[in-house]
Amino acid sequence: MDTLGSHADDLTSSPPSTLNISGSHRKRKTLVAPEINISLDQSEGSVLSDDFLDTPDDLDINVDDIETPDETDSLEFLGNGNELEWEDDTPVASAKNMPGDSADLFGDGAVEEGGTTNGRLWRTVIIGEQEHRIDLQMIKPYMKVVTHGGYYGEGLNAIIVFAACCLPDSSCPDYHYIMENLFLYVISSLELLVAEDYMIVYLNGATPRRRMPGLGWLKKCYQMIDRRLRKNLKALIIVHPSWFIRTVLAISRPFISVKFISKIQYVHSLEELEQIIPMENVHIPECVLQYDDERIKARRER
Repeated sequence: MDTLGSHADDLTSSPPSTLNISGSHRKRKTLVAPEINISLDQSEGSVLSDDFLDTPDDLDINVDDIETPDETDSLEFLGNGNELEWEDDTPVASAKNMPGDSADLFGDGAVEEGGTTNGRLWRTVIIGEQEHRIDLQMIKPYMKVVTHGGYYGEGLNAIIVFAACCLPDSSCPDYHYIMENLFLYVISSLELLVAEDYMIVYLNGATPRRRMPGLGWLKKCYQMIDRRLRKNLKALIIVHPSWFIRTVLAISRPFISVKFISKIQYVHSLEELEQIIPMENVHIPECVLQYDDERIKARRER
C-alpha cells in the first residue's frame, strides 16, 4: 500500500512529459467552439448531443471527387420572388411584380437589383409568361416615351401617356435594336402600371416623320399586349393627329379588332384634352406645348 501510495503521489505531483501514441486506446481530440449567443439544448438530435460531438476516425474525403459548378451553371434564389442569373460573372436580377407609380420604372440607370455587363445595364422582365431582357443603357434617353399621368374617375383607372416625340430618330445607329428594347420596356411598363381600367393618351404633336413608329412596330405592340390589358383599355386618345397616323390606323384595320377601333378618339388641342381627363399629373413635353401654341396662333390668324 505504501508503494502504491508513493506512485500515486508521483502521478499527481508531476505530469507526464511524453504522450503514448502506440497504445490500443486512442485519445480523441476535442475541439472547443467559441462562445455564441444561441441557446441550444442537449436533447436527442441536437447539435450539442453526444452523437454530433463524436468524430469518426475513418473519415476520408477525396477533394478531387467533389463536384463543383463551372461557369455555365446558373444560380437561382427563389425565396423572395426575384431570380438572379449569371452572365460574365455578373449577377442580373429579374424584375417581377415591381411596384411603382411612374413609367420610369427602372430609375435613371442606377438600378439596385440590376447588373452591368460590358458597361451596359440589363433588366429581365416577364411578358406573356416569357422572359425577356431589356438593354436599359441603350434606351435610357428614350424612357420618357411612356409616363404615368395619374388617375381618372373612381378607383385606380390609370392614365398612360405615350409621347411619340421621345422616340429615337430612325437615322440613329442601332435604331432597330433600340426600338426592340424600347418595345419591351413599353409593354412591361403597361403591365406594371395598370391595375384596373385605363386609357392611353398618345401625344402625336411635334413628332417628325423620322421619329414616327413603323407599322410593324405598332402591330407587334398590339399583338404582345396581354388580353387583360386589351379588355381594360377604355380609350385611346390621339392628340394632334396627323394624316400619317390616320393612314397608319387605316392600314392597321385588318389586324385590329373592331372594338379597339371604336375606342380611338381624336383630340386636336391640349385645351380639348383637358376637358376629357384631369391634367394635374399629365406630363406634356415642352416641344408638344410649343406645337400646341403654334397651332392656336395659326388658327387665330386664319
